[in-house]
Amino acid sequence: MPVKPTVSRTFTTTAPPGAVFDYLADFTHAEEWDPGTVSCERVSGDGGVGTVYRNVSSFMGRTTEITYTTVEAERPTRIHLIGRNEQFEGHDVLGIRASGTGSEVTYTAEFSFEGAARFAAPVVAAYLPVLARKTVGELRSCLDRLA
Repeated sequence: MPVKPTVSRTFTTTAPPGAVFDYLADFTHAEEWDPGTVSCERVSGDGGVGTVYRNVSSFMGRTTEITYTTVEAERPTRIHLIGRNEQFEGHDVLGIRASGTGSEVTYTAEFSFEGAARFAAPVVAAYLPVLARKTVGELRSCLDRLA
């Protein structure tokens, strides 16, 4: 059975759920909060289900292009994007719920690899906790500025 590296983190922010959803639903903002994103542009769509993004990411010294598509957008509670290229598929799921005067955000990322890239899965799995810590720190800072 292939290894599917997965990481999930839950954190709070001072921003209300609607603002969090609006910010995260526009995946071009990944340039601000995802340490691996070099660039991200909307290719088609209005930000809702079916919207397509061209993302250039750098991971462990390798740069790659990934096409992300929004497959779920349930304002203000859930966003699910699927990223794909020839050797990679990733699911980014963001859950949002009210917490006090702000929000609680759960960010889950699951990756699978094809071809020669599948041999990288154990290395990716080992590096994910470090990347998750950086991502959550950046994401929380960006969201707190919305409050």
